[in-house]
Amino acid sequence: MFRWLSSLFRLSAPAPSAAQGHLTFGATSVGRTLSRTGLLLKKQLWIWPIIAVVLLAAIGYAIRVAIERTMRANLQSQLETLLNVERSMLETWLKIQESNAESLANDQQVRETAAQILSASGPVAAAAPTTTGSPAAANLDSLHARLAQELSPGMSAHNFIRYILADKQQRIVSATSPELIGQTIPEYESFLTRALEGQVVVSPPFKSVVLMKDEKGRLRTGVPTMFVVAPVRDANFQVVAALGLRIRPEREFTRILQLGRIGESGETYAVNKSGLMVSSSRFDEDLIMLGLLPDVEDAHSILTISVRDPGGNVAEGYRPKVRRAELPLTKAAAATAAGTPGVDLDGYRDYRGVPVVGSWLWLPKYELGLITEIDHAEAYRPLTILRWAFYSMFGLLTVASIAIFVFTLVVARLQRQAQKAEIEARQLGQYRLEERIGAGAMGVVYKGRHAMLRRPTAIKMLNVDKVNEASIARFEREVQITCQLNHPSTVAIYDYGRTPEGVFYYAMEYLDGIDLQVLIDRYGPQPEGRVIRILQAICGSLYEAHSLGLVHRDIKPANVMLNRRGGEPDVVKVLDFGLVKALDDAQQARQSGGLAGTPLYMSPEAIQTPDQVDARSDLYAVGAIGYFLITGKPVFSATTLVDLCQQHITTLPEAPSQRLGRTVSAELESALLSCLEKSRAKRPQTARDLAALLDRAPTANSWSLEDGEAWWGRHERSQAAPAGGALAAASPSAPTVPAAVPPSAGAAGGTARGTLDQTMAFDKGKP
Repeated sequence: MFRWLSSLFRLSAPAPSAAQGHLTFGATSVGRTLSRTGLLLKKQLWIWPIIAVVLLAAIGYAIRVAIERTMRANLQSQLETLLNVERSMLETWLKIQESNAESLANDQQVRETAAQILSASGPVAAAAPTTTGSPAAANLDSLHARLAQELSPGMSAHNFIRYILADKQQRIVSATSPELIGQTIPEYESFLTRALEGQVVVSPPFKSVVLMKDEKGRLRTGVPTMFVVAPVRDANFQVVAALGLRIRPEREFTRILQLGRIGESGETYAVNKSGLMVSSSRFDEDLIMLGLLPDVEDAHSILTISVRDPGGNVAEGYRPKVRRAELPLTKAAAATAAGTPGVDLDGYRDYRGVPVVGSWLWLPKYELGLITEIDHAEAYRPLTILRWAFYSMFGLLTVASIAIFVFTLVVARLQRQAQKAEIEARQLGQYRLEERIGAGAMGVVYKGRHAMLRRPTAIKMLNVDKVNEASIARFEREVQITCQLNHPSTVAIYDYGRTPEGVFYYAMEYLDGIDLQVLIDRYGPQPEGRVIRILQAICGSLYEAHSLGLVHRDIKPANVMLNRRGGEPDVVKVLDFGLVKALDDAQQARQSGGLAGTPLYMSPEAIQTPDQVDARSDLYAVGAIGYFLITGKPVFSATTLVDLCQQHITTLPEAPSQRLGRTVSAELESALLSCLEKSRAKRPQTARDLAALLDRAPTANSWSLEDGEAWWGRHERSQAAPAGGALAAASPSAPTVPAAVPPSAGAAGGTARGTLDQTMAFDKGKP
C-alpha cells in the first residue's frame, strides 16, 4: 500500500522548475487529499478502533467473569446436590439393610437356635471335640440346618446371600459355608467388634477371603463382598453373638452410585479409608486400555483401582515414573480419608490424571467416602465456547484496528514527506526560505523574506518528524501569547499559520545579535553600567508580560538577545515565551505540573511547587542573569541536578564582590541578592520595582551610547572565528557579528537562538 501511495505521490507531484519554485506539494491533488486526511489525524480518529478493542476486551472480560462466577456457582450447586442425593439414597439403602439384619437377629426362633448353637459350641464343647456321627455332632448339624432354615425366608426377601454367626470371641460358630465354622477371620474383626458392642454395622465392600461364587457362578476368592452385621441378644437382652449377612455390592450398592453419572464424564464413586475404590468406575473399558486394569475377562475397578494422582494425564499418554502404590492420593481421596468434606471448582487430577472438578464427603458410620467428579473440560465447555467467541471478535477487531492504524501511519508518513518537500522547495506560505539558522529538539528556524515586503524574517516551525497535536498546540500558544506583548525588548511576531500540508510556522523579527550566554562565554564579565542597562530592558519586557498575568518561566542568558538595530547599540530582546503561563489558567497550571525551565536559573518555588510560580519567580531568574553578567559565572554550580536544585532551595548565594574579588556597587549587589532571596516576599514585588532598585546604583548611567557604539564597532571589525556551534545569522544590511555558541546555547542567530527545545536539563558540557 505504501509503495502505491508513494508512486502516486511521485506521479502527482512533478519536480518544480526554476520558474515554478513557489509551487508546493499542497497544490497537487494528492496534497489536498492528504491535507483533508490531516483532519483525521488531528482528531485522532484512528484511536477509536483501539479504544473499541479495549472497551470490548473490558466488557468481554467482565461478562466472562460474571458468566464464570455464575457457572461456578451453578456447577458447585450441581455437584453438591448430586453428591447429597447420592448420600441420601445410599444412607437410606444402608439403613434398610441394617433394619432387615436387626429384624432377623431379633427373631425369637433365630435367637433361641443361636443360643443353642452357642451352648453346643461353647468352651466346654470345644475342649472335647465331637466326632463325626456322634450324637453331639448330629445335634449341632441339625441346629445349623435349623438356623439356615429360619434365616432363609428373610435372606431371600432381602437379597442376602450367605450368613455367619460369631460368638463373643469372634469365632464363627455357624455359617452357610461349613468350612468357616470354628475359624476366626481377621478381615471380619472390624465390623464384628462393633456388632458385639451392640451396634448394627454395614461394612464397606472388601475382597472375600473364602471361596464364593462370583456374578457368573464361578467359585473363587477375592470376590467383592460386604456384610451387614447385627447383634444377637439373649433373654436378658445381653449381646451374646453377632449375625452377619453377606451382600453382593454390585447388585444395589454400586448401582445406586452409578445413578450419580452426569454428562459424558461425570461419575460418583466410593472409596475406603486407604483410598481404594469400593464401587465401580464408569471408565472400566478406558482403564483397561490405559493399562490401569488387567486386560482379562470381567476386570472391574471395584476393589482394584487405588484413587491416586499419577502426576499427569494418563489418557494423553503420560506415564508415572514410580509404582502406583507410591503415588499420592488424589485431592478428593486424601480429603475424604481425612474426613474433610469439600468442593474444588478450579480443577485437580483424578485417578486417570485427567483434570476434573469435584465434590466429596465422608460417612464415618460406614467408613465410606463419596466422591462426585466431572472432567474440567466438560464442566467448563460453555465457558470455553464463549471465550473463543470473544477471542474471535477481539481478533477481528484487533486486525481491523491494526489495519486502520497502519494506514494512518502510511498517510502520516506521506504527509511528512509532503511537509519536507515543501520545506525543501524553500517556500512556506508567503515566505521564501533562504537558509537554516538554528534547530532544537522541537523546531527549526530559517532565515527568510516575505514575498512582497522583502523584509528579512526569522521563521520558526515545528520539526515535521516530531509533530503532534500537543507540540502544535504548544507552538500556537507561544505565538498567541507573544503577540499580546508590544514592549520594544520583546521579540515581535509578524505572522503565523499552517501550510496546506499542515506545517505550522510563525514569522518574527530577524535579530542579528548574540545572546547573553555567548556574550559572557566570549567576552567575560561585563561592566556594571552595561549590566544594569540590559537588566532594566529585561525588566521592561517582563513588566508588560506580568501586567497581562503572564509569567515567562524560562528567563536565562540564552533567552536574551543583545543586538544592534536601527543605529542603536545594545538593543535587548527577550525570546521564547513558549513556557509562559497564564496565572488565571487553572488547566494550564495542571499541565505544567512538572519542572519547567533551566535549573541554573530556576527559583526555589519553581523547583518545589512548579504550578505555583508567579512574577517574582521571573525576577529570581533576572537576578541570576545579572549575577552571571557581573561575575561571568552562574549563581550556583553542582555536579548533579539534585545538588543544584538543593542549592537553589537552601544555600545562600555568595556576594558578587566576593566571587570577583573586587568591589561591586553596593546598590547593584543589593538589588541582585534581593532577587535571589529564597522567600518571594523578600524579593522585589514587580519588575518595575527591580528596575527602580537598579536605577539607584551610582553606575546606572555609566554605560553610554558611545560606549555601546564603540563596543559593537570594535567587535564587528574583529571578525573573529567562532569558538564553536553555529554562527549568528546576520541581516544583509549589517555586517556579521561572529558569535561562538557553546553547546548550551543551541541554535544561534535571531530568534533561532531562542531555546527551541525548552528543556529543563543541564546545559550540555556545564554542571
